[in-house]
Amino acid sequence: MAGKLQKWRNLSGRLDLMARSDALSTKRFLHEGPDTMEELLDRHLAKKEKPKIDDDEAEFLNRRRLTSTRREALSLYRDIFRATRFYMWTDSRGNLWRDVLRENARKEFEAARFETDPEVITRLLIGGSDAVSSALDKLAEKQREMIEQKRRSDQL
Repeated sequence: MAGKLQKWRNLSGRLDLMARSDALSTKRFLHEGPDTMEELLDRHLAKKEKPKIDDDEAEFLNRRRLTSTRREALSLYRDIFRATRFYMWTDSRGNLWRDVLRENARKEFEAARFETDPEVITRLLIGGSDAVSSALDKLAEKQREMIEQKRRSDQL
């Protein structure tokens, strides 16, 4: 009789487990929900309407954006002038490289002076800063090589 009672307990336990799993499957878990984070946020967060911008405010925002790019351009121009201080040798015509580089930088900035496309301006600024940093890196490497050669010649 104890064996039959144990058999019924096992059977009732299995039925109870099956009922629980059916109850759990009706619940919706977070990981069974939306496929992307955007869908989850769209479903659960209150949507905020974007404020409408009038023409004066749009002009103000545009001027602020242009002012920041002007600052960046001015900063790049100053960086170029600081970097050209180190170019003290002359080219084949007898002009200092410093002056040649400064003149070329001035021409480049004047050519892009009236550019209004933000992507083009950003591309020019990034390209200019990369050019300055690579020129300084090459100059530093060349100076290291010259110092090393001088040390070798002094040792002999």
